[in-house]
Amino acid sequence: MTASLILDYHYAPRNFRDRIAFSFIRFLRLGADILFSKRYGHRAVVLETVAAVPGMVGGTLQHCRALRRMKSDHGWIQTLLGEAENERQHLMTFIHIAKPSKFERLLVLMVQIVFYNAYFLLYLISSKTAHRVVGYLEEEAVHSYSEYLAGVDNGTYANVPAPETAIVYWKLASDARLREVIIAVRADECLHRDVNHGFANELDRLAR
Repeated sequence: MTASLILDYHYAPRNFRDRIAFSFIRFLRLGADILFSKRYGHRAVVLETVAAVPGMVGGTLQHCRALRRMKSDHGWIQTLLGEAENERQHLMTFIHIAKPSKFERLLVLMVQIVFYNAYFLLYLISSKTAHRVVGYLEEEAVHSYSEYLAGVDNGTYANVPAPETAIVYWKLASDARLREVIIAVRADECLHRDVNHGFANELDRLAR
């Protein structure tokens, strides 16, 4: 098992900014619990809409930063934009599975407007804290998908056929089902978690 597949990994907050980032994500988790309870498919739709924002924002701002400084970005831009695309693919997959209601689509719009602008400002103020926020967000995503998977395994949720878009994107077997999709998505989230905590640690090191 690679480091990126350690499911129960948690980065313990080490300073005030880390604690703020962790507390913010715990607050979002509480809101998701209230709105969606155990409706994990619908929860995933809103979660992935939020999760697809940071990579695009970070990639754009890192791109502008590299242009201003006329220096290499050391691969950060491609990594962040790739993360945004990956999260968008998660969303496209769960739209087929959960079929969000008009209310949930409106909620997605409202959350995206607020979160995009808030994250943009946060990244300008403290990119380290912004990456730590994403690291903790992905920790929660891994936890949520593990609970979703457990529900599929115990029969709480139907193990429906995987959408064609998921089969193509993750190169799954033609008869793959929801269980295989959740495992693939969870592995992606583990990687995003580790990358963003790593970026935050690197920015912290450079600031010393």
